[in-house]
Amino acid sequence: MRTGKQKIILAVKVLAVLFVIMVITFFVFRKSLLQQVITKTTTKLSRDYDSDFSVKKASFDGFSGVNMSEIALVPRNADTLFKIQKLKTSINFWRLLVGDVQLGTLEIKNGYVQLVKKGEVKNFEAFLKKDKNLKTSNDKRDYAEFAYRIISKALNLVPTDMSLENLSFRLDDNGKKATINFQKLRLVDKELETSIKVQTNTFTQRWKIKGFADPRNKKADIRFFNIDTGAIKVPYFDERYNLKSSFDSIRLNIQNIDRDGDKLHIDGFTSIKNLKINHPKIASKDVVIKNARFDYRFLLGSDFISIDSSSTVQFNKIKFHPYVAYETEKDTVYKLKVAIPKMKAQDFISSLPDGLFTHFQGMEAEGNFDYNLNFSFNKNKPDQLVFDSKINKENLKIIKYGEANLNKLNGEFIYRALIKDVLQRPILVGSANSNYTPLNQISPYLRKCVLTTEDPSFFSHHGFINEAFKQSIIKNIKTKKFSRGASTISMQLVKNVFLTREKTLSRKLEEILLVYILENNRIASKERMLEVYFNIIEWGPNVYGIGEASRFYFQKSPSELSLNECLYLARIIPSPKKFMYQFNDQGMLKEFATRQESFLTNIMFRRGLLSTDDTIYKSQRIIISGPARSFIRIRAH
Repeated sequence: MRTGKQKIILAVKVLAVLFVIMVITFFVFRKSLLQQVITKTTTKLSRDYDSDFSVKKASFDGFSGVNMSEIALVPRNADTLFKIQKLKTSINFWRLLVGDVQLGTLEIKNGYVQLVKKGEVKNFEAFLKKDKNLKTSNDKRDYAEFAYRIISKALNLVPTDMSLENLSFRLDDNGKKATINFQKLRLVDKELETSIKVQTNTFTQRWKIKGFADPRNKKADIRFFNIDTGAIKVPYFDERYNLKSSFDSIRLNIQNIDRDGDKLHIDGFTSIKNLKINHPKIASKDVVIKNARFDYRFLLGSDFISIDSSSTVQFNKIKFHPYVAYETEKDTVYKLKVAIPKMKAQDFISSLPDGLFTHFQGMEAEGNFDYNLNFSFNKNKPDQLVFDSKINKENLKIIKYGEANLNKLNGEFIYRALIKDVLQRPILVGSANSNYTPLNQISPYLRKCVLTTEDPSFFSHHGFINEAFKQSIIKNIKTKKFSRGASTISMQLVKNVFLTREKTLSRKLEEILLVYILENNRIASKERMLEVYFNIIEWGPNVYGIGEASRFYFQKSPSELSLNECLYLARIIPSPKKFMYQFNDQGMLKEFATRQESFLTNIMFRRGLLSTDDTIYKSQRIIISGPARSFIRIRAH
C-alpha cells in the first residue's frame, strides 16, 4: 500500500502533468483562441452596438504577450470612436487560469479616443444604452460588493508597467473642442510620469502628472501641475457651461481600498491649491480658494453609500467634518451632517473664499463659535424632513464692519435700488425726506397686513423661520427646481440695502450670513428694521417707500389708509410693477384679486389681528385716485 507521502507525491505529479498539458494546449491553440476572441468581440459590437471593430494584425509575443496593430472601433453612420496604431500588452497567465484578466505591461503608440457630437448625433450613443441583462431598478444592489468588483476589475486593467506615446483624448461637442494629448506616459517600478499637451478653442497648455501608483496594492499618490507658467485651466467647461476654472496643482492620495466583512472603505486625501472659479450663477467675480484639502473615508455597505464623519474638509483655516449618506435599507433616505469644531470667529471670516463674500472684506470679529447641521430627507416620506441648524457662541462680537456696514440702518443713509444692473434714483432714508414715514405714523392696518403676507413671526424670529425653510426645501425637492423661497423681512431688508439683486450663490450666502449677524448681535431693533423696510421697498413703477406709495395710489398720507387700501398695498408687494392687471376696464378689482383680499382678511381674523369693528366699511370698493390711475386701462362710458 502507498503511504500518505507517496499519495501526495503522486497527486503533485498528476497536477504537474495536467498543467504541462494545459500549457502545451495553450501554446498550440493560442493563435486560434486569440482570433476567436477578436471575432467574438467583433460580432458582439456589431450586433449590440451597431459598430465595426477591426484589428489588422494580432499575434502572440513570448509566453503571455500580445501584439496588435491598426485597431479601430467605428460606429456606423458616425465618427470613429477610437483608433490605435500599435498596442502591445502582456496578461498574467496565472490569474487568467482563475478567470481574472490582469494586465502586466502595456505599450501604446499613436492613437486617439474621441467623443463627437454633431447636431444630435453622438458617436458614443449606442454605448449609453442600458444592458437588458442588468438588474431592474426594483432589484436591490449590494453597493459594497458591486463597487469592490468594479474597482478590482478596473485596477486589474491598469498595468504595473505602462508606456504611452502620442495617445490623444478628443472631445468635439458641436464645435466646442478639447484635446488632451499624452505625448509621453511612463509607469515603471510604480513611478508615474507624464507629459501632456492640452489644446482647446481658447487656450493651449502643457501639463504634467507625476507620482506613485501601485494598482495591485490599491495605492496611489499623484500630483497634477502645469509645466508652463500660470494656472492649469480646465478645458471644455468654459465653452460648454460658461464655467471658467483653474488651479495651480492637485494632489490625489489613495491610501487603502479594503473590504472588511460586508463593508468597503476607501481612505485617502485630495488637495488643491489656488482653485479659481468664475460662473455668472456663482458670483460676479472670480471665486478663489487658496488652499483646500479633503481627508476622506468613503464607506459602502449592502444598502448604503456614505462619506464617513471621520472625514475632514479644510479650506484656509476653516475645518469641518461632513457626513453624507444615501441609504436604501427600507426607504430611500438622503442624509447630510456638518460639524464645525470650536474655532475663532476671525479665522472663519478671514478664511472665506475671495470673491464669494466681498461684503465681508475688512470685517473683524472676536470670540469663538462651533456649528452643527443635521439634514435628513426620506424620499418616500418627504414631510418628515429634518433640518436642524445650531450655532454655539462664545463671546462672539463684531468689532469692525466690512463693506456691508450693518450699523448704517440706525442712521440716515441714501438708498438706491438696483434693477437689471442699473442704479435707480437715490432715496434718502431719513426725516429730511418729506416722504419718509416713521413707523408710528404708518396705519396699524398696513403693518398688520404686510406682516401677515410677508413675515408673520417677524418680531419673534432671529432672521430665519425654520419651519418655512423646511417647507421650502420640501417643495423645491418635490418640483426638482427652485420654486419656493423662505425669505423673511430681515432677509429682504439686507438684500435691498446691502446687496444686489443678482441671482447668484454668492449673494444668497452673503444674505444668510449678514442676516444672522444683524439679528443675533442686536445691531438694529426690530422696530427700526421694519420702519426702514416700509420706507425703501418698491411699491410700483419708480415708487419707493410707503410715503410715495400712499400718495401714488390714494392721494393720502400713510396714517390715513383704510383697511381695504392696506389689504391692496400688502398684496401687490411681490409684483408691484404689475399692479394695473388687478383691475378691470371699469377700474374695479378683478375677481381673483377680491378672492385674495378675502383670503387675507380671514387669516387676519383667525389670528386676532382684526375684529368685526375693523370691517364696518369693508364693503366699500377700493378707488385708485392718485397718479396710479393713469396706468389702469379704464373704458370710457
